[in-house]
This record gives sequence, C-alpha cells and structure tokens, in this order.
Amino acid sequence: MARGGGQGLARVAVVVRAGAVPLWWLGVFAAGIGALVPGITGRRIGVLAGAALFIVAAAVVACVRRKRYRTLARSAARAGKHDVLQDRAVAARNWRRGHRWWLVLAFLAALGSAFAVPVAGGMLLAGCGAGLRLKAAWLGRLERAENALLWVRVDWLDGRGGRPAGKAVKGYRTTGVAAGDAAPGGARRRTAALV
Repeated sequence: MARGGGQGLARVAVVVRAGAVPLWWLGVFAAGIGALVPGITGRRIGVLAGAALFIVAAAVVACVRRKRYRTLARSAARAGKHDVLQDRAVAARNWRRGHRWWLVLAFLAALGSAFAVPVAGGMLLAGCGAGLRLKAAWLGRLERAENALLWVRVDWLDGRGGRPAGKAVKGYRTTGVAAGDAAPGGARRRTAALV
C-alpha cells in the first residue's frame, strides 16, 4: 500500500477478463478431446448441444450483474494521488492463481462429460470464457463513454482475486484513460512506436 492512506487498486475489466483466456482454451481442448469419444448420445448430438450451450453460457456470463457494474460505475469516486494502481499482469495472475483448482476441476468435468455428450462440456467452458471476454469489452465501452478507467480496491476482491462487483465492493475509483498499463476493456495497452 502507498503512504498517506492510499489503497491498492485493480482494474475492474482486467479482473473480469482474467478468466477468459484459461476458460476458452481449456474448453477448446476439452471439446477437441471430447470429439474423439463417441459418447452415449453420439458426436452429432453432442456438437449441437455444445453449440447451444456455448451460446447460452456466453450470453449469460456476458450479461449477469451488469446493473450492479453500472451502479458502481455511476457512483465511482476519483482515485487519490496515494492510491497504488496494480499492474495488469499482477491482477490477472492473482485471479488465475486463486482459481487454478476450479479451472482444473472444470476441465476434468468437461472431459468426463464427453463420455455422455461429446464436445458439450468443453463448449460450455469455452462459452464461459467468451462471455467474460464480452463482459470485459462491454466494460471497455462503458469506460470509453465516461472517459475514465474503473478500479476496485484489492482488499474488496474475494480471497481468490475475483468478484469485482461482489457484495464486499462498496464502490469503484476512477482515473483518466491513460493511467495503468491496460487499455479500456482490460486488454494490454498498445504503446505508440517511437519516431
């Protein structure tokens, strides 16, 4: 923490986006391996069920708790000069470390489900990853519209480094769009080429 009562702040969009890549790739691998197994229902039904699950999971994950995010964004206070902005890589690493066993269990469950419905479990997992990516993109549009980046106190996140709109979160902080090392939406900031 910084001097003068400053808080450690993590980017909201980065925390949301942190799970997108591991869920997507674990889902893709599980679906690919699941396609090799005929399963009880057969591959055709498994692929169709998987496609439906992918769409539903992506839509649900992308839309859940949007009202809460909007409410917290509307009442956000300006970050103080002593607040410490957490690097994008640190926030993502904290989320992934905190959720590693959940990711392993989800991958194993997706693989196991292939013996009943091939591909479907992996597609569900990939859909959750796609939904998180869509939610982060939506947060990025919100940040661009307000011309301010949204930050959450690190000590208000859960023990696994997630839930940036959870019950413990009392409000967000804002900075200008040039602050930190992540662009609106939580993506890696592209630095301009030196001339």
